[in-house]
Amino acid sequence: MTWVTPRTDFKPRRPIFLCVLSSTDTAKIPGISAAGKAPELTDYTPAGDAELVDTGRSISIKVPPMTPLGTPTPAVITRAALQLTDVPYLFINSGLRVRPKIPAIDIGVLPGKDIRTGEAVPDARDIYEKGVLLGRQINKLSDLVVIGESVPGGTTTAMGVLHALGYQARVSSSFSENPLDLKKKVIMEGMKAKGLSFGSLRSDPLRAVECLGDPMMPCIAGLVESLRIKTVLAGGTQMIAVYALIKHLGLERDVSIATTKYIAMDTTANFKEMMEELGYLVYIADPGFDRSKLLGLKRYEEGDVKEGVGAGGAMFLASLLGVTQEELRLEVEKICEEIF
Repeated sequence: MTWVTPRTDFKPRRPIFLCVLSSTDTAKIPGISAAGKAPELTDYTPAGDAELVDTGRSISIKVPPMTPLGTPTPAVITRAALQLTDVPYLFINSGLRVRPKIPAIDIGVLPGKDIRTGEAVPDARDIYEKGVLLGRQINKLSDLVVIGESVPGGTTTAMGVLHALGYQARVSSSFSENPLDLKKKVIMEGMKAKGLSFGSLRSDPLRAVECLGDPMMPCIAGLVESLRIKTVLAGGTQMIAVYALIKHLGLERDVSIATTKYIAMDTTANFKEMMEELGYLVYIADPGFDRSKLLGLKRYEEGDVKEGVGAGGAMFLASLLGVTQEELRLEVEKICEEIF
């Protein structure tokens, strides 16, 4: 059964999975993010996600990251895929307020600010250069790099950057009911604060990140500048913003996107239209949660959570290495039963 489409015959010899972790004050705006039981807990979500992938439990927070409805973090999917494949992985701290209690590469940058100020990531250019330096080393280690993210509030910052670059993007949400009107209001406040208009930063993409982005974006763009190997951005609408950033920086690299079917099916977002406009190749993974015995996983089928922590890319990796959909689903269920 083909559970990741389209199929590819590429067989990596030395794949590696990276996950960039960032915090943003944007995530603390009530109603913006479901990446945590409450807005004030979103600072703990990236650390908890990384700890769960690495150890099978969250250490920095007593309750593992989940939505207000109790839907488990997509970190359970990523852990399952990495456990089944034994692919090496690294976490990158690009502006965390709460550091994970596991090994992570710290590039020494500040958390993202509230984009309503129009000064979301004032050190975006410095973050980019640090990403370039790190990418030079990663390039020597692998022939396929899959890069995920854990950034609460990240779909709002993605939409902000895409609007500044001139794209009529509608982004997804970790909520089953997408608060698009709230996101638009927040973005317009940030643009007004800096005197920006739709598409006004098309020729200055890093400025768009400075004003409306998050610290994950320039880190990954910098990594991609150094990578001369096949690269897959693991995520949904947040990775569209990163791809647009890469495109507007003039970087011609072998870059595609891998995400879950829940992003592709999201009628509140325009993922497929953006795919056609930007011209990227997208791999779509279906974890088969419609056949799951666990209510929390079935909520993914209803639009809760959808993607994150590189889940789509981790499943793409698993499929490349011969893991079946059923093997993946059963492993995710096993992890959930051990944790929740």
